[in-house]
Amino acid sequence: MELYGRAADLGCSEAHNNLANVHKEGGNRKKAKFHFEAAAMAGHEIARCNLGVMEYYSGNMERGVKHWTISASGGCYQSMHHLRESFEEGYVSRESINSTLTGYNNSCKEMRSEARDAYQRAFLE
Repeated sequence: MELYGRAADLGCSEAHNNLANVHKEGGNRKKAKFHFEAAAMAGHEIARCNLGVMEYYSGNMERGVKHWTISASGGCYQSMHHLRESFEEGYVSRESINSTLTGYNNSCKEMRSEARDAYQRAFLE
């Protein structure tokens, strides 16, 4: 925890995300939200997805969907999955899901490389 705290103080988004997960598991939702927000503001897509989950399940569906939309547009598969579920529940419009899916696909296309494809092939075998 001490090292995560020091790394977070230096601006490490992964440390903020890890601290958020530790606090969330420990039941301190306020500190978890603080660290998820800090990580999300630094561009950590999974932290933004987790922030969306916290918002959504605390009754702030609109804010949760907004976080998932931003995160999915950055290539986060989990956020795209949550948005699809929210669409099926009627919280997301067809237009919004299509727009986000386009951003998600473009982001994934930008991240593709021969090395990643080779790793995935090897991993699946």
